[in-house]
Amino acid sequence: MVGDSPPQSSGDHGIDVSFPFRGLWRVENSPARRVPSHGTDMFGGRYAIDFVGVDDRHRTAGSRSWRTFLATEPPELFFAFGRPVLAPGDGTVVAVHDAEPDHEARRSQAALVPYALSQGARVRRGVGAIAGNHVVMSLAESGVFIALVHFRAGSVRVSVGERIVEGQHIADCGNSGNSTQPHVHMQAMDSADLSAARGVPMRFRRFREWPSGLARNHVRDLAVPGERAVVEPL
Repeated sequence: MVGDSPPQSSGDHGIDVSFPFRGLWRVENSPARRVPSHGTDMFGGRYAIDFVGVDDRHRTAGSRSWRTFLATEPPELFFAFGRPVLAPGDGTVVAVHDAEPDHEARRSQAALVPYALSQGARVRRGVGAIAGNHVVMSLAESGVFIALVHFRAGSVRVSVGERIVEGQHIADCGNSGNSTQPHVHMQAMDSADLSAARGVPMRFRRFREWPSGLARNHVRDLAVPGERAVVEPL
């Protein structure tokens, strides 16, 4: 059954990568919690992980209003929106898509329920409707491909065939595709074709982690961050 696989362990890490950002981000849908991490193997997302930008108080947005509880909100309200997304390793760009709009964010159940009911329609529309604006890169000398998705409309800075280096600014965080609030979705795959790819596990290089619900932090290396932990690359 979907979601019954054990969580990712250090023994099946697959590929070692860096985080695709600087600063503080909260982890959602971590493969340390379950595999498939998003509840499905579709679109190569078996070991995918989501990162939501936060401030130093670990908040995703600086304010709330009636819209937070009853309606949608502008994506610009969230700290993640517009933050630079960086290459997680050296490699070559093999696919780029930058033709999807950023849509309204949803934190309220009133807005999330109808959105969830439209999920099937988005899947039928294909990769663009799910991934939104995205870049797929081939990691140097590994045979593994990395997809980074949900970019802000018009923010992609690289092109197909371009060689990129770790830490290079490739786009900005947005809210395009299948995204309920601005975040970065990252996944490793065995193919550049998201419609046919199979997921590959990842481990992340040295970072500081604040586990969910705890004030203290610790440093980890070549690890998978826990669900709802806040992380900062070092």
